[in-house]
Amino acid sequence: MNKKAIWAIIGLMSVALIGIVLLQMYWIRISIQEKQEKFDFNVAEALNRVSRKLEGVEDKKNKDFDLEFNAKAFDEYNQPLEGAPRVNQGILSEKDRTQRYKELEKQRQRASYRELINGIPLSERISLEDLDVFLKNELSNKLINIEYDYGVYDREEKSFVIINGYYVVQDKSPLVLLAGHKNIYNSKYRVDLFPSELQSPGLVMVHFPTRTSVLWSGVWRYLLLSSIFIGIILFCFTYSVMVIFMQKKLSEMKTDFINNMTHEFKTPIATISLAADSITSPMILNNGDKVKRFAEIIKQENKRMNSQVERVLQMAVIDKRDFQLKVTTIDLHEVIRSALENAALQAAKKGGTVNSELKAGNPIVQGDMTHISNIINNLLENANKYSPEKPKIKVYTRNVPSGVEVIVEDHGIGMTKEARKHIFDKFYRVHTGDIHNVKGFGLGLSYVKAMMTAHNGQIDVKSDPGKGSKFYLVFPHQQKIPDDN
Repeated sequence: MNKKAIWAIIGLMSVALIGIVLLQMYWIRISIQEKQEKFDFNVAEALNRVSRKLEGVEDKKNKDFDLEFNAKAFDEYNQPLEGAPRVNQGILSEKDRTQRYKELEKQRQRASYRELINGIPLSERISLEDLDVFLKNELSNKLINIEYDYGVYDREEKSFVIINGYYVVQDKSPLVLLAGHKNIYNSKYRVDLFPSELQSPGLVMVHFPTRTSVLWSGVWRYLLLSSIFIGIILFCFTYSVMVIFMQKKLSEMKTDFINNMTHEFKTPIATISLAADSITSPMILNNGDKVKRFAEIIKQENKRMNSQVERVLQMAVIDKRDFQLKVTTIDLHEVIRSALENAALQAAKKGGTVNSELKAGNPIVQGDMTHISNIINNLLENANKYSPEKPKIKVYTRNVPSGVEVIVEDHGIGMTKEARKHIFDKFYRVHTGDIHNVKGFGLGLSYVKAMMTAHNGQIDVKSDPGKGSKFYLVFPHQQKIPDDN
């Protein structure tokens, strides 16, 4: 699968995932909005009923007043007018009755309860008990059983006169009058008191401190579940993308490995074939020296092929973890000196040098002789391979608290930060730019890393492009691996 197809799939999956998130957010917003509208409607209905009940209480007072006034007026209606002749008292003439009626009607109009209450403060027109009971009952009837604060606001005084069932001490400063009651004052839940009057004298306001949490109470569970499921999808999506790129990279590395292996085997096979043909030639067959020479070439090339095959087989064994170290006591300095002899010959062909500073006072470690030798040889081979001309390779040793540290330094092409992350991956090969004669399978450093781990050791690398590389290895003095020999 090419990169365009991969990115197209990633794009489609990203759009789908974003669409799911946006859709979930939309439905959650709609759900909250519907709950809020229903809540607002129920509160408004409850407050309107409270307002009507408070006005009903006052209307009842007005009717009681009218009944009391009419009873009194009836008695006065049949009394003779002041100054009228007291003839046939108790019986008024029609003219007197009409005059009495007009006078009483004027008194009644002047004494109307609604006229009388115009001078009464709003706080005295409302019963604290009635207001508290009406609010509690009406909100409960609308299934609103949450904490609330309420207040009665007097438009004339421009202040609250009742707060949560208590009268408020008056202070004419507007800042003082509203201090501490801003939440109630800014609440959108309010209703006019005594709306039938020409101008409503005040308002009942209610504030719900826990309103937001109540609106979200039925939604947060779905939001949490949606977040979990979306998180799982996002994790799987991210993991899938990483696996796709890893598989693509692994496929490319395996392709490079096959190409390199073909190239590595093609040369010795061609050389062996040519040497075999030469030996069978009548002109060469009778010449013992030439036969010996071509036989030696065949032997060397065969050894080279066996070495490559062995390296591949070693990695297969390491991948399966089907190996066991043959632990013995090893002098690291001897191993390094032996490896340096071969490395010096290789470097000399390119006009380079290989030096050492073996300063470890105690170079004795425990490990598998074969694998430790291969570790040192692989690092020296890499140092020579990635030094384009006149290699300068140096090996240091010193004692550290955890064992013996070996440093292999070169002044070759170096590595980028990205390359350093992958150099121990199987089949990975550092990009060499214009240098095309660097051969290998990309298994050397992977093998080194696996063997250092098997020996309970440590390996690290420091490198900069164009400045060379330094590999740091630490071999412990003692191994906890049992010796089965």
